[in-house]
Amino acid sequence: MPVINFSRSDLENLMGAKVPTETLRERLPMMGADLKFAEEGNDELSFEFFPDRPDLYSVEGIARALKAFLDIDPGLRVYTVGDSQVRVLVDPSVNVVRPYIWSAIVEGLVFDDPLIRSMMDLQEKLHLTIGRDRKKVAIGIHDMEAVEPPFTYKSVLPDELTFFPLQGTREMTPAEILESHDKGRAYAFVLNGKERYPLIVDKNGEVLSMPPIINGIATEVTEKTEDIFVDCTGTDLNALKYSVNIITAALADRGGKVLSVVIERDGMELRAPDLEPRSMTLDVAHTNRWLGTALNAEEIAGCLGRLGFGASVNDGALDVKVPAYRADILHPVDLAEDVAIGHGYEAFGDFFPKETTFGVEDPLVSFASRVRPIMTGLGYFEVVTLSLSNSREQFTALGLDDSTEALRIQNPVTEMHTLVRISLLPSLLGILRKNKHRELPQRIFEIGDVVVNTANRKRLGGVAIHAKASFTECKSLLLSLSAALGLTSEIAAAEHPAYVPGRCATIMAATREVGIFGEVHPRTIESFELKYPIVAFEMDLDAVHSILERRIE
Repeated sequence: MPVINFSRSDLENLMGAKVPTETLRERLPMMGADLKFAEEGNDELSFEFFPDRPDLYSVEGIARALKAFLDIDPGLRVYTVGDSQVRVLVDPSVNVVRPYIWSAIVEGLVFDDPLIRSMMDLQEKLHLTIGRDRKKVAIGIHDMEAVEPPFTYKSVLPDELTFFPLQGTREMTPAEILESHDKGRAYAFVLNGKERYPLIVDKNGEVLSMPPIINGIATEVTEKTEDIFVDCTGTDLNALKYSVNIITAALADRGGKVLSVVIERDGMELRAPDLEPRSMTLDVAHTNRWLGTALNAEEIAGCLGRLGFGASVNDGALDVKVPAYRADILHPVDLAEDVAIGHGYEAFGDFFPKETTFGVEDPLVSFASRVRPIMTGLGYFEVVTLSLSNSREQFTALGLDDSTEALRIQNPVTEMHTLVRISLLPSLLGILRKNKHRELPQRIFEIGDVVVNTANRKRLGGVAIHAKASFTECKSLLLSLSAALGLTSEIAAAEHPAYVPGRCATIMAATREVGIFGEVHPRTIESFELKYPIVAFEMDLDAVHSILERRIE
């Protein structure tokens, strides 16, 4: 979780009020923070904030939230956005590189040391969290004095032009920056495989930024800076919008005046940023049912006010205004959680359980625990992967029909996670892909859940990659595993598009098919960007456990 370091004097200056150390130690954790350092008489404070509240990754956001939470200034903070007449032109050439940009202008700032320090920290925290280490979102802050709008967001060839990057010693081409600049080497992976690189330039061709790598030195922010241009580029427009909202709200809390930018894209004009609050409805009865409380509508509105929301009672329900910087509010239950925080966890009281119960380990989990040391003894390393996957890896890469029934996500966050996996094999091949630069052989296994016909199944999967990987090796492994488990099994020929024809078989036990194994098809190997022979297997542990239990009985 992100650790935010800030000074008490800066916090109190932003709040316009003194806050005792004990109050900070007691109340900030109630908002979703973990105390790191807060000592009486020391100006430095350090708290670790939960990742669902990126608006609290700066001292400005913390001050704003505390003013509401401590009833100093509860309710919705309203931000006005003026019109700057500045335009950002989006060239179609960026569509295949880094398609989206979102922006803002903030004027009238005093860039003293606390503000510069806060903005640098906030940028990096957003890069690591929302930005996924700059792959999804990258943010740039520029001094407006040295450049002239309109700005153009475009892509260029690696050696098409030169500019002087921040922390550089000379003018460099984009390719040279990726090869020899510290930031270029650190983030070159984001542009890996791209034939063109994104740039933001002004009317005269001056380079503001090469996102997501480095800004140009021409727009370096100093203590003399007063007006700034915020650029945010990436692959997820919603994430860009929230990132810009968080930064501009923080700068507005420093006394800056927020101005809009017109973004021209594909014949459309978009006005950025949008700091208007979103409207949601919260049902009083549902909220009380979720929380186990008996609060009336006015009391719930008061709780929401202490979390920075605007709330008004309307025919027994609540019309809630959600601040534009609250990226974590997706559903009314999220509002209910904030009602609980505003009400105060200490107000819920405590009680002892009415019944004493003792938990026992699920038999299938116990069985899986027996399997792990056997696989380790056979030379395999255990891995754990996500249960979410996508059609390309679960079906296309394995040569399967995409119409195969799978539990699909209605509103996926990314194109990589659109369904619940039906097989462990793509997850394991994905691990090999990430480690293809490491020496061979590699042998890994996973015990994890898949969903088949809307039912969870516990499976064991394994893969081995090396120059001499063969069907015989995998068969020997599974016979050894079966013997160690006391499972009487047989091998029967089978066909599966993910495996080489004639090099695939099923594992049979008690007349049931409990697994499949074989040499992975070259088409599947290439789909995962691998180059060496691979053998793989997948075994249904639910079925194996059921067979063994019946035999014991």
